[in-house]
Amino acid sequence: MALGPTPLPAEGDSAALAAPHTAWWGAAFVRSWRPGLLLVTALLALPVAVVVGSLLRFDTAVWGHLAGTVLPGYITNSLVLMVGVGLGTFVLGTGTAWLCAVCRFPGRRVFEWALLLPLAMPAYIIAYTYTGLLDGAGPVQTGLRAFSGWETGSYAFPEIRSRSGAALMLTLVLYPYVYLLARASFLEQSASALNVARTLGLGPWRMFTRVALPMARPAIVGGLSLALMETLADYGTVKYFGISTFTTGIFRTWFGMGDAAAAAQLAAILLAFVFAVILLERASRRGAQYHHHGTWQPAPAFHLTGWRAAGAFVACLAPLALGFLVPAGQLLTWSLEVAGTIDTEFATLAGRSVGLAMITAGLALVLALFLAYGQRLLPGRLPAAAVRVAGMGYAVPGTVIAVGVVIPFAAFDNVLDGWMREAFGVSTGLLLSGTLAALVFAYLVRFLAVSLNTVESGLGRVRASMDEAARTLGHGPLATLRRVHLPLIRGSLLTAMLLVFVDVLKELPATLVLRPFDFNTLAVRAFELASDERLREAAPPALTIVAAGLIPVILLSRSITRARDHG
Repeated sequence: MALGPTPLPAEGDSAALAAPHTAWWGAAFVRSWRPGLLLVTALLALPVAVVVGSLLRFDTAVWGHLAGTVLPGYITNSLVLMVGVGLGTFVLGTGTAWLCAVCRFPGRRVFEWALLLPLAMPAYIIAYTYTGLLDGAGPVQTGLRAFSGWETGSYAFPEIRSRSGAALMLTLVLYPYVYLLARASFLEQSASALNVARTLGLGPWRMFTRVALPMARPAIVGGLSLALMETLADYGTVKYFGISTFTTGIFRTWFGMGDAAAAAQLAAILLAFVFAVILLERASRRGAQYHHHGTWQPAPAFHLTGWRAAGAFVACLAPLALGFLVPAGQLLTWSLEVAGTIDTEFATLAGRSVGLAMITAGLALVLALFLAYGQRLLPGRLPAAAVRVAGMGYAVPGTVIAVGVVIPFAAFDNVLDGWMREAFGVSTGLLLSGTLAALVFAYLVRFLAVSLNTVESGLGRVRASMDEAARTLGHGPLATLRRVHLPLIRGSLLTAMLLVFVDVLKELPATLVLRPFDFNTLAVRAFELASDERLREAAPPALTIVAAGLIPVILLSRSITRARDHG
C-alpha cells in the first residue's frame, strides 16, 4: 500500500466530511451496546435463575411429604413417557426419513413435505380429539358395537387415557423433529460409503442398519432431544389424560397446596431433566461425527416396486394420517356441527390471542435484532455467551418459566406496595404479576430463541465487506442496519415473526399460570372446554390454532422443495 498524504475531500462531499465524526460516535455507540446486551440477557435469564435458586430454600418437611407421596410417581411417569416417545419418534421419524431420502415409490414427493404436517397439531388438541373418537360413546366403538352386536363392557378395547395413550399422542406430533433432521442427514451422506457396503454384499436393510444409520446418529439424537424436551414440557396432554408428571405436579403444588417454594423446587428438578437431555445431545454430537472423504456423490436410490412400494406408501401414510389427517378432519367435522353456535366470544378470544401473539412477535423481533446485531458489532466470547444464554429459554418448559416469572414479579409488587403504603398511604396493587406484561415477558423468555436463530441466520448471510463499505460512506451502526442489513434480511425477519406468532398462539401452561383474571386465549379456551368434555365446542378454537400452526410447516415445506436435489 502506498503511503502519502490523505487527500482532502472535495467541496460538497458531505459523506467524506462526516466520516471522522461518524466514526467517533459510531465507536462510542458500539461500546454502549455491550451493557445493554448484558442487561437484556440478565433479564431473560432471571426466571431460570430464580427456579435454580429455589433449591437453596430447601424445606425438609414439604419435601419429605412430596417424596413419600407423589414424587416417585412424577419421576416414573415422566421417564416412562420419555422412553415411549423416544422409541416411537425414533421408529417413525427415522424410518420415514430413510424411505423418503433414498427410496423411490409412488407418492414420495408428496410425503417428503407432508410428513411435517403433524407439527401443526399441538399435543393436547390431538389428545382430546382421539379421546372423542375412541371413547365408549365415540364413533369408533359405536360403529364396532353396531357391526358386531356386542354390548358396552363385553369386549376389550385399548384405553386411550393412559400412559401408553399419552406416549402415542406425543409421538404422533413429535416424530417430525426426528424425520426432518434424519432425512437431511441421509441426503448428505455420500454414495461412496454405501457403494462400499454394496460391494461387501449388504442388502438395503443391512446397509441402512450398519452404515447409514450410524452415520446419521448425531442428527437423529438431535431430533430425539427436541422431542424429549417437548415431552417433558407437555402439560395439556398429561393433564387431560390424568397422568401425574412434573408439569401437573407443579400446578398442583402451586395452586392446590399454595406452596410456591415447593413448586419452584419441582420446576428445578424438571429443569434438571431438560438439561440432562441437552447434555446427552451435545455428547452425541461430540462423540459421533462422521465425514465422507473425496468427491461427494448423491446416495444411490432404491426403486421399489410391487409389495415393497405399497409397504413404503403405507408406512409413510400411517403417521401422516394418524398425526394430522384424521384429527384435523374430526376437528373440521365438529366445527361444522357447532358453526351455528359460534358467537362474539370466539371473535373476542381470537382477537386477544392474535393481538397477544403479534405484540410478542414484534418485541421478540426487536430483541433478536438487538442481540444478533450486537454480537456482530462486538465479536468476542462475552457477547457470544450472552446471546446463547438469552436464547436458552426455548429449552425450558413453559411451566418452569411461569414459576420463575411469578416469584420475582410478585416479590417486586409486594415490596413496592409496602413502601408506597408506608411513604404515601397509597396501595399500588399488582403492577407486574397477574398482568399481560408478565405473560408477554414469559413468552419472550420462552420463544426468543426461535426469532434469534432466524435473525442470526439472516445476518450471517450478509458479508462483512458490506458493513465496511457502509462505514466508508459515513454510515454509523444504526444507519448500516437500517439501510443495508434490514432490506437484505427482510425474509428472515418475516419468518422470525411468524414462527414466534404461531408458538405464542399454541402456548398453554405459561398462559394458564400468568394470564390476568378472566383473560382467556384460544389455547386456554380449547383446553377448558375439552376438560369439561365439551369436545365439539372446543373444536373451533382448536382448529384455528392448527390452521395457524400450518404456517411454519408451509415454510419448512417450501425450503425442502427448493433444496430437493435427489429426485
